[in-house]
Amino acid sequence: MKTTVWLERRAALTPDRIALIGGNEQLTFGELRGRAMTLARRLIACGVRKGDTVGMLCGNSVDTAVLVHAIPYTGAVLMPLNTRLTAQELVFQIEDASCRHLVADERFGQLADAVGERLPGLILIPVNRLAHEPAADAPLETEIDDEQTATIMYTSGTTGAPKGVIHTYGNHWASAIGSALNLGLHAEDRWLAAVPLFHISGLSILMRGVIYGISVVVHERFDPSAANEAIMEQGVTIVSVVSNMLARMMDDLGERRYPPHFRCMLLGGGPCPSPLLEACVRKGVPVFQTYGMTETASQIVTLPPEYMRTKLGSAGKPLFPCEIRIVDEEGADTAPCVPGEILVRGPNVTRGYWNRPEATAAAMQGGWFRTGDIGYVDEDGFLYVLDRRNDLIISGGENIYPAEIESVLTGHPDVADAGVTGIADECWGQVPVAFVVPRDGAKLREDELRAFCGEHLARYKIPTRFHVVDGLPRNAAGKLLRRELAAWTADRRE
Repeated sequence: MKTTVWLERRAALTPDRIALIGGNEQLTFGELRGRAMTLARRLIACGVRKGDTVGMLCGNSVDTAVLVHAIPYTGAVLMPLNTRLTAQELVFQIEDASCRHLVADERFGQLADAVGERLPGLILIPVNRLAHEPAADAPLETEIDDEQTATIMYTSGTTGAPKGVIHTYGNHWASAIGSALNLGLHAEDRWLAAVPLFHISGLSILMRGVIYGISVVVHERFDPSAANEAIMEQGVTIVSVVSNMLARMMDDLGERRYPPHFRCMLLGGGPCPSPLLEACVRKGVPVFQTYGMTETASQIVTLPPEYMRTKLGSAGKPLFPCEIRIVDEEGADTAPCVPGEILVRGPNVTRGYWNRPEATAAAMQGGWFRTGDIGYVDEDGFLYVLDRRNDLIISGGENIYPAEIESVLTGHPDVADAGVTGIADECWGQVPVAFVVPRDGAKLREDELRAFCGEHLARYKIPTRFHVVDGLPRNAAGKLLRRELAAWTADRRE
């Protein structure tokens, strides 16, 4: 189905509403449309054509948001790139996606130049050059098709070489509508984007802002104090976070309470430690746990607000009209409360991976997408996510979920953060090992941590070693990189 470019339609409906707030800038939807159309013509002047893939190597800013909304007017496909990658990692993704143009802001100019040296045919477009580029006198695309590819976004590569996830405009639309049907929609909503705009969580906020007609507040980087101030002083009503971000916001919040207008702390990025959720309940923080991934264009399961207290720890139920299944290794549906692999389907789910027919075929099972995640559904239909299948530790035939141990460890009063991975063991096959970050001024002792775990965990789940570290490896979205923890254990054995 064809429809008008979303920003075009939104600017016609509510041109004077505030669309973007960032730094010292504030744009209405009418102003955003004007800037996006001008930028689209400048991109065309730089050689961007309909059907091209345009790489975006930019940090969070109003200018980056304008670029995201300019791409549909050119008819090109947007490929947001992780600014924390090395030049070689970026080269792989750019080549893999047959990307012809790379737009980079000044913060990542050196990185873009390093990529350009390796790819002589790549057309580099610095953002500061675009500001002075004459706009082409060319017609713009004002219609999009649901089946048209809107974005290609590479997975983080936690399970191997990154794969380009294809998102159609229909995928992004379904994600936005499903979220609104669950969370509700208020005209005065303001959504804080402190997560990276190159990540599906951040990108989806920009899409929703235009579709819903609400304001998006863009922060250059996450800062817990700035995020709390945006809620307290700037009228932010919704914030997207991962557990590490939420923990830092709660520490900064202290004994204060959020104002009544704040209605949603949308928590994604994997299982959340129970002590953190319980602390939020005590402080009256409206945390809505979610489950989703790049392949589902953001959340696909979210906890309805009325179940925040009674289903603590659950990711909720599928967004309308999405569905989930839990299957065993033979592909049969499991009984309630029996763990298995999570399968999903719905209009927000990707149609596959760019130029990866085998990976696409492996991920699809009779119309269902295999997530590779482990979880279960209780008797009431609520999903509980346990862990990534690849992170599962099998010790003496018993399944051990690192997230469960991490949740216990972060409940210790002197532990600020924790990560768990498995290592090979001659006797048990695998055993868990923990890395813990102490709170400021705290001294962590292994015997105390072991005894604390023994109060909450079965004996076989207690880590065999505890390493005290200054910080844990996380990606730009705040997700724990357990593959790097595994490398750390090897370093410590040498």
